[in-house]
Amino acid sequence: MAAGFKTAEPLEYHRSFLKENCRSDGRELSEFRTTTLNIGSISTSDGSALVKIGNTTVICGIKAELANPTVESPGKGYMVPNVDLPPLCSSRFQAGPPGEQAQAASQFIVDVIESSEMIQTEDLCIERGKLCWVLYCDLMCLDYDGNVLDACIIALLAALKNTQLPEVKINTETCLPEVTSEKKHRLKIYRHPVGASFGIFDDSILIIDPTAEEEILLTAQLTVVTDEEGRLCSVHKPGQKQSVMSLTVVSNPQESDDLLPEYKCVWHFRWLLF
Repeated sequence: MAAGFKTAEPLEYHRSFLKENCRSDGRELSEFRTTTLNIGSISTSDGSALVKIGNTTVICGIKAELANPTVESPGKGYMVPNVDLPPLCSSRFQAGPPGEQAQAASQFIVDVIESSEMIQTEDLCIERGKLCWVLYCDLMCLDYDGNVLDACIIALLAALKNTQLPEVKINTETCLPEVTSEKKHRLKIYRHPVGASFGIFDDSILIIDPTAEEEILLTAQLTVVTDEEGRLCSVHKPGQKQSVMSLTVVSNPQESDDLLPEYKCVWHFRWLLF
C-alpha cells in the first residue's frame, strides 16, 4: 500500500512524513547521512579517494602530467577537474556528452578550487615559463542517490591529500625533464573546504542532505562551501524557481548565533575526516 502511494503520489508521500518532522528514510529534517571515506582506492593513479554519503558514491582519481605553463601564468601549474555522471550511477543520466548537471557540477568544482585556495598553483610550477605539473582530477559518480556535490568536494580534497608527485629537474645539457620516481613529495593542502547541501520543500520546509527522491520534489536547493576557519568559499544554487524562503549566508558562520546548528554539525563532522 505504502509503495503504491509513493509511486502514485510521491510529493504527498513525502509530505506525510514532513508533517511529523521526519523523512521517509527515517532521518530528522536536519540529519545528514553517514559519510565514509576510503583513501588510495586507485593504485594506478597519483592520488585517489572514494567517498560514500548514504548510497551516493563518488570516486576521484588524480593524474599528474608534465606540461608547459600558460602564457598568462608562467609561474603556476594548473588543475583540470571533471565530474562524470554516467548511466551506471542512475537511470536519470544518459550515455554521450556530459549533460547539464554534470557540466554544472564540473564548473562548481572549478569554482571551489579557485575560491577556497585549497592548494597554491605556484607549488605545481617546476621551472618558471618552462615546466609545470597539471593535475587532472576525474570524479565519477558510481551510485547517485542525491547530494553529489558534497561527495565530490570530499572525494577531491581527500584525493589531493593522497597525491604524491615525483621529483623533477630539467637537465641543463639536454633541456629535458628528468623524473626521479623514487623521490616523491605530497601536495601541500592550505585549506580544507567542505560543503553542506540543503533542500526546500513547499517553499517553507528546510532539509539537509537530500536524497535523489527528495531532490526531484524540491522547490529550491542550495550548497554552501566553507573552510575550517569558517571562511565562505562558494554558494551554489541550481537553476530552479525562486523560493519564498530566504537563507542568510554569513562570512564567518562559526561566530554567528543565527546559523543553523545542523549546518555547523556538518562542517565539524566532515572536517574530522581529514
